[in-house]
Amino acid sequence: MGSEPTAGALLAAGNEAMLEAAFRTGDYLPARQLLEAARDSARRSRDRVDEAAALTGLGMLLHFAAIGEDLSRADWPAEERLFQDALAIQREADDPAGAAESLFGLGLVHQVLRGDWATAMPFYGEALELAERYADEMVRSEVHRHIGFFHVYVAGDPEQGLRHLRMSQVLRERYGDPRRVATGTLALGEAELAAGNRSEAMRLLHEAVYQARAAGLSDQRIGWAERALRDAEARGT
Repeated sequence: MGSEPTAGALLAAGNEAMLEAAFRTGDYLPARQLLEAARDSARRSRDRVDEAAALTGLGMLLHFAAIGEDLSRADWPAEERLFQDALAIQREADDPAGAAESLFGLGLVHQVLRGDWATAMPFYGEALELAERYADEMVRSEVHRHIGFFHVYVAGDPEQGLRHLRMSQVLRERYGDPRRVATGTLALGEAELAAGNRSEAMRLLHEAVYQARAAGLSDQRIGWAERALRDAEARGT
């Protein structure tokens, strides 16, 4: 009889299943089962870093599921608890890369689900400080992306916001996941339009639609890109 998969292997499989659900299939059950198995395996082996990573993954799973549905029905306290529990372990275990991701998750809870930028931004700021030193390209990209949104859409500083969003896209392209590249192109195109850079925005929005289709994203995500392009075209007439 073969040995059981390790917490790390379950975690990797769970995170990939989560991304497939979020960007393509909409079926989160396999990802949830894998991430819960990773959490339980890590607890049995007393691997606190993997346990925290599984909790962060479960928080992100709740978040991805929420943004595909009615945000007013999202269980943000449950999502917040998962990120808080993960962060407490990561601080105790001296895992700054993991802490960056959990801090980012807490920012998402407050910004996206609660509409509270004032509470979200300190989490994003601390996440960026840690991510730039310790985290991978994708975590860094996500933090730059949301800080960019703040400057473009809330603070009224589109140039600073675009610097963050352009860096976010460079990091996405370096990471090389076409699912994430497509959504990054869309976000950057919308921000360029908001900043008044219409020619570049239209180029990016056309590219976002092409990339979303080429990456086999869900109908919902392709629809988001197509709608952004239609709206931009209508504004130019």
